[in-house]
Amino acid sequence: MVNIVHEAHEKRAAAYDGDQVVGESTYSTSEGLWIIDHTQVDDNYRGQNIAARLVEELVNRAREQGIKIMPLCPFAKKEFETKAQYRDVLYP
Repeated sequence: MVNIVHEAHEKRAAAYDGDQVVGESTYSTSEGLWIIDHTQVDDNYRGQNIAARLVEELVNRAREQGIKIMPLCPFAKKEFETKAQYRDVLYP
């Protein structure tokens, strides 16, 4: 089972299969803003909805902290365009 974890010190949500990182969604920060710049999943783990779960993890953590998100990477941008429930954290 793949676990999704927010690693604030690494500025990412990471997907772990045991102790192996199999995917990540990274971001940079500005005051009150996370800019998602990259989402990637190991080829062997594609088709398991991991990338969507990575973005969802960042959305949930941003909500908890009152942070807005600017999705720059193509995958995150698509997630925000298709999931109305993410609009509350969308910047601006």
